[in-house]
Amino acid sequence: MISGEAGEECGVIGVLAPGRPAVPMLLDGLFTLQHRGQESAGLAVWDGGDDIATRLGMGLVGDAIGGQVDGLGGSLGIGHVRYSTSGASSLANAQPIRGRRRGRTPFAIAHNGNLTWVPGPGGTDTRRLATLLAGVHRPLGAAMADTLPLVSGAYSLVAMADGTLYAARDSYGFRPLSMGVLEGGGWVVASETAALDALGAEFVRDVEPGEIVEFDVRGTRSYRFGGGRSALCVFEHVYFARPDSVIDKRPVYEVRRDCGAALAREAPVEADLVMPVPDTARIAALGYAEESGIRYAEGLVRNIYVSRTFIQPSQAQRQGGVRLKLRPVEHVVAGRSVVVVDDSIVRATSARQVVALLRSAGATRVHVRVASPAVRWPCFFGVDIRVGDDLAARHRTAEEMGRLVGADSLAYLSADALVSAARGSMDLCTACFTGDYPTADSRREATW
Repeated sequence: MISGEAGEECGVIGVLAPGRPAVPMLLDGLFTLQHRGQESAGLAVWDGGDDIATRLGMGLVGDAIGGQVDGLGGSLGIGHVRYSTSGASSLANAQPIRGRRRGRTPFAIAHNGNLTWVPGPGGTDTRRLATLLAGVHRPLGAAMADTLPLVSGAYSLVAMADGTLYAARDSYGFRPLSMGVLEGGGWVVASETAALDALGAEFVRDVEPGEIVEFDVRGTRSYRFGGGRSALCVFEHVYFARPDSVIDKRPVYEVRRDCGAALAREAPVEADLVMPVPDTARIAALGYAEESGIRYAEGLVRNIYVSRTFIQPSQAQRQGGVRLKLRPVEHVVAGRSVVVVDDSIVRATSARQVVALLRSAGATRVHVRVASPAVRWPCFFGVDIRVGDDLAARHRTAEEMGRLVGADSLAYLSADALVSAARGSMDLCTACFTGDYPTADSRREATW
């Protein structure tokens, strides 16, 4: 999305490393997953006693919890980075959530996604789930197996209790969750394989939709609580995931490159250079340039010290973030016709600003090419794409969108080409592009 216009719930990690401290691994994993959420960060660690220590804070991982971890022991822990799509952006809603079940040791839980319905009193979706789990008088894995079928929505979650690490994924598999073996023994589960790589862990497999996996010193155990139509969120490939991650057996880098190449075939244009909106669209722009034969160049420079604007909670912050984050390279674009490639457009405010930046730097023509289809439908599964006028393409053609953002032309990648590029073992949720929701409740909610 041009400069980032949507948000995603969060990233999670869990570590069981017998005989070694979990905290350094959790921090390394959270730094690797920082792109998935910058509003808050937290971790929880169990040292074998009768309590779980938590450290929570607002902002980036280093600022939020980096200075709070001295003296934290224990080889079992979970961590979380958050972007709020349910509940306000406040420390009270940071994760992991800690709880205690009657007559048993404490537990902690964190999740990635959006629980659209959880029975029980108010609070964030995660806190209501923790309350449900606390009321089940069985081991935590069994409590999860009893409780998760009652919950609607999208989630990948990690939890811990009684020396055991737990991982679970909703029945549709909307959100990714991968597991790996640590060098020297132990386990790690994380939202992306890049976090496994950062810890030197060997990827084993993805947690399956509707599956709960338990990890302890004896090994692993797996059991199912559900399963049905697979619906991995295609936005993981389009925008959320790091390019060095593998999502559902497909390297994200290859998917984005193939999307760019397909876009060049579907929407060719004469131009002097192809350039990305950094950083997520860079690989798609390379694919477009390779397929089209048009020279690739970097015509926009990103200020790396400004956060990804997709996770700024307000529109005003997003708009200001674009101006601070991106600047044109005048001697690259001046006097030239440019193709500017981005991954998606949601609200179009940032798109207008980027086109204006390039024109102010002297570009003679600006052709916008989007490496995903038009976003016309809201998301109910953890992506901050909401019902209403925020969806700029909802009632506009590509030509009308081009006029809206001030481009000489604008074209999208087709849904068929995107699905083909992201091919894997699972079906994909493309509801924000097509209106084809995997659940009946969401189909009803989306009509307006």
